[in-house]
Amino acid sequence: MGAANLEPTVPALLISIIVSACLGALVGLIRQWSDQTATPQGNVDFGGVRTYALWAMLGCISAFLNESLAPYLLTVTFLLVGTHQVVAMSKTSSETRPGGTTFASALLTVLVGALVLWNQRQAAVLIAATTVVLLGVKQPLHAWTRRFTADDIRATLQFVAITGVILPLVPNRSFGPYNAFNPYTTWLLVVLISGLGFLGYIAIRSLGTRAGLLVTSLFGGLASSTAITLAFSRRSKDDPALSEHYSLAVVVACSVMLARVIVTVGVLNLELAFTLVSPFALMALPGVLYGAWLWFRRQPGKGLVTAPQIGNPLSLKTAVKFALLYAIIGFLVKMITSLNLLHSSLLPLSFFSGLTDMDAISLSVTGNHTSGAVPLHLATQAIIIAAVANSLLKAGFAISLGSPVLKKQISLVLGLTAAAGVAACVWL
Repeated sequence: MGAANLEPTVPALLISIIVSACLGALVGLIRQWSDQTATPQGNVDFGGVRTYALWAMLGCISAFLNESLAPYLLTVTFLLVGTHQVVAMSKTSSETRPGGTTFASALLTVLVGALVLWNQRQAAVLIAATTVVLLGVKQPLHAWTRRFTADDIRATLQFVAITGVILPLVPNRSFGPYNAFNPYTTWLLVVLISGLGFLGYIAIRSLGTRAGLLVTSLFGGLASSTAITLAFSRRSKDDPALSEHYSLAVVVACSVMLARVIVTVGVLNLELAFTLVSPFALMALPGVLYGAWLWFRRQPGKGLVTAPQIGNPLSLKTAVKFALLYAIIGFLVKMITSLNLLHSSLLPLSFFSGLTDMDAISLSVTGNHTSGAVPLHLATQAIIIAAVANSLLKAGFAISLGSPVLKKQISLVLGLTAAAGVAACVWL
């Protein structure tokens, strides 16, 4: 009777077994490759293609039998595979003993087989793909984390811990004169800006001293275009033969800064972000043309530079400074709005704020536009003016700190960038 009931489902079972075996073999392939590249002898002691394919099939068949003939068989299978891994690891020397990744990947492979049988194939593929990626990036990930210092880890943990405490506890409402300060919104924006900066920071730390000039400046623009400008301007004086290459790094970082502002504004208000695309594209045009011209006439072999020293954007000190600056600018915007001085005072405020921090003024204006306090046209102009001021500030850094070649090129490019921004404001 039992055999008769199973007969119609056999073709579906066979397909599930084949799919399970393929997914398990894929996980095993990456696991085997990781073992072979990590050890000089290329030994694979804890499972490869065949073992993982068998585990996935075992999970699939156990799930099938678990439903009709052998309840709890899948649970027993999990326990047996887990016990096998624990015993195998206990018999291995500490030098070659694998970590918990092998144990987890084995159990996940069994689960993949069960999910395939239960027609949860999207989940099975997702789990298998994620497992493959995590197994494959083991060596690069270990090399990447070794580049971080104790101060980096400490700063990151402090920031994450403080944020985890602040966001759930602080009230999400406005306080103070003109209701200008919202603790929840302020810190949420700190997390947004710090997170974008941290992406660039970890990229630069990962690339290390062999970072390509263009890649370094691209990610440096995410982390801190001001830091890139200062670092490479100073280096151009010490090594004037590479001044054009350092100029390229500064220009690229400043252009990436414009794109970063559009992204951060877009997180809060897509309408305002879209109005910035054309003006910022016009502002970026001199830098893009200059960068393309310089890139194609560069000297081969001179594109490798030491990554500049940039502070961890997740530093609690840096985050508090940004929060205070954002709160002050937000208060000033609210004040001039309440005093009916918006049209006469917002643009000057944006200019001077842009000399200090581009993100604080752009996010403050965006928040006030979203609440209806600042009209779209004026908000767009205010952010453009802040970008103009920021470009002039970096041109000033380059002129005061850089070599003669870098001074000439950066002042020309960023001068044209600022002029394009002014033209965009008039055109609007």
